[in-house]
Amino acid sequence: MDTELKTDESVFADSSQTNGIPNDTSSADTSTTETVEQVKRVTAQLVDKLGDLDKYFGEFVREYKRPLIALGLFFGLFLSIKLTLAILSAINDVPVLAPTFELIGLLYSGWFVYRYLLKASNRSELASEMEALKDQILGRASQL
Repeated sequence: MDTELKTDESVFADSSQTNGIPNDTSSADTSTTETVEQVKRVTAQLVDKLGDLDKYFGEFVREYKRPLIALGLFFGLFLSIKLTLAILSAINDVPVLAPTFELIGLLYSGWFVYRYLLKASNRSELASEMEALKDQILGRASQL
């Protein structure tokens, strides 16, 4: 009977420990308090860094203004081309519109050949108009 009593005591002693760690609430409170303090410190550091985020962002934009503008223009150009191609693809999928646009293109090409390329005088007129347009684009003063 004495051995059974010792066994019960050892079971009770084992139940007061969890995986070999004593079930001491004061050490658990201490570690929890330390963890809470550590979380508060990290949160304070994070809030300080986020508070200065506008300053960091402003410095970044001032320092890299030209590359950011170029990148934005490139991205805008890419989106514009992609959108234009998507719209043209959607229009091209409509059964009646694709042949209609081809016919319009052929008629315009025929008119252009008749108007500007058939006669020598019209070709010289076209050349002078193209030269004037080139001067406008390049910023040269037109000679009157």
